[in-house]
Amino acid sequence: MSYIGNMPPTLPESARRWLNHFHARLSARLHPATGFTYQPEPRSIGMLARGRQLLAGNFQFAGHLIEAPDTMIWDLPRPCRKFEEELHGFAWLDDLAAVGDAKACQRAQEWTFEWIRRYGRGRGVGWSPALTGRRLIRWINHAIFLLNGQPSAASRAYFRSLGQQTIFLARRWEAANPGLPRFEALCGLIYAGLALMGMERHVIPAMKGLARECAGQIDENGGIPTRNPEELLEVLTYLIWAASALSSAGRMTERAHLEAIERIAPTLRALRHGDGSLARFHGGDRGLEGRLELALAASGVRGQIATGLPMGYARLHGGRTTVIIDASPPPTGRASYGAHASTLAFEMTSGRRPVIVNCGSGAAFGEEWWKAGRATPSHSTLVIEGVSSSRLGRGRRAGMLVDIPTHVPLQQHSGPEGTSLHAAHDGYVSTHGLTHARRLKLSFDGAALHGEDTLATVSDLHRRQFDKAMDRERLLGIAGSLRFHLHPDVDAEIDMNGKAVSLVLRSGEIWVFRYRGRADLRLEPSVYLEKGRLKPRAAKQMVLSWRLFDYAMRIHWSFTKGKSCPVHVRDLERDDGLNETE
Repeated sequence: MSYIGNMPPTLPESARRWLNHFHARLSARLHPATGFTYQPEPRSIGMLARGRQLLAGNFQFAGHLIEAPDTMIWDLPRPCRKFEEELHGFAWLDDLAAVGDAKACQRAQEWTFEWIRRYGRGRGVGWSPALTGRRLIRWINHAIFLLNGQPSAASRAYFRSLGQQTIFLARRWEAANPGLPRFEALCGLIYAGLALMGMERHVIPAMKGLARECAGQIDENGGIPTRNPEELLEVLTYLIWAASALSSAGRMTERAHLEAIERIAPTLRALRHGDGSLARFHGGDRGLEGRLELALAASGVRGQIATGLPMGYARLHGGRTTVIIDASPPPTGRASYGAHASTLAFEMTSGRRPVIVNCGSGAAFGEEWWKAGRATPSHSTLVIEGVSSSRLGRGRRAGMLVDIPTHVPLQQHSGPEGTSLHAAHDGYVSTHGLTHARRLKLSFDGAALHGEDTLATVSDLHRRQFDKAMDRERLLGIAGSLRFHLHPDVDAEIDMNGKAVSLVLRSGEIWVFRYRGRADLRLEPSVYLEKGRLKPRAAKQMVLSWRLFDYAMRIHWSFTKGKSCPVHVRDLERDDGLNETE
């Protein structure tokens, strides 16, 4: 069983599905809702490009692309359960609403009312708490879109199904996995309880349940156990939607609920690059365009940026340059499903242009890409060949991260010359007796990032482990590399007889990468795994490779902005290839 992007169940999956099915069938016998208590306003944002793909018959879910023009979405072949679950979650309704024309409206109505006909009596995989909460929010958000021009019989079926799903959710929300799935379920229950006639009795229990989840799942620094920045944004978005719905209905939001919003917002600001996107770590992507800014504005938490290590990440900022580093051990246990072996990896953005990135989560492109994206070589950090700094479990712990770094010491400093960080991790001690230490310094004006990576044994015991690793390699040395993955829009070319790389951004900025140490520099192919794309984007990576024969090695490197580049660049080039004058 694959759990891409999800935590494992606490009960056997068969038992949970049976209970979901049982309560779904019971709920489907009721006829509880007849209309809205108030007119809901759409709050969820979709992707215009993905909506157009759906209308063209290109269905991409769970890493599978099916081209089936003029095909009812419920008649598609189902390559895996995750594909089917994404269909039943109805997040694609946001994308059709983003298109918003007559064809999109017709398609949304056909697919929604066909779901009621086929699955409304408790059938199908869609009757799980998280999917039901997600679906309820979309149905209510886009009520006008779905009911426009529909006969009264269709309207009655729509409200009857909403009420049945609400009752199911009231009975089963506690069966949702802790974290985002349970937040989806509870916020969906609040949303529906407030909006639908006859469902008001479910609001207070859901409010209290949500308050408990906020207190238990959102730590004092505004982080969540998975350490996934995009997932944190999703949690904040659901909490804001629920709080807004409660306020519109004249109800007081629970204090724990509001305090969670107040803690999360500064953390997300710290995890935001200069281009407005989120750092891509532990299964998270950049976030939908405008989603982060909208959530931060709606949170009411003005201008605060978390300091220290918000959700385990360090942030260096100077001028127009932002560097975000994974500076803590990865998630453990159930929270590590979807987590990455990315300790001490970093991303760098100059103004609106990403420069150094991680490959990202491959979950949208299938299980093999999902596994590859989680490995250390898919991140901008030091790698020992053939092993990641955290390893994937097997058997009952399949999909978990195991044998992870447990000691990640960190020092941060800020002064008139810039900001710096010195950190280390022991993720390679158990396999090679080696500790990786990384030192980063970003200049005050953001024009230079200096780095130093050290790989060394730190005790006699570790030296003996290193000797054993050398014996396994037949004294041919421990192969390793430093990897710097480049954003697909960065043009790279090796200069200075292989001692430097020139990087040209779409803004016109030029950065130069240099290094000192015993290593070979080359450009290699890479990929940029991005949600909403039909396939991974081709990219490049700079690789410094070596073989280690002694107990320690050190490599110095730097990124410096070209001297001819102005301090402030008027970046008018749009990501869609059209500049602002066109």
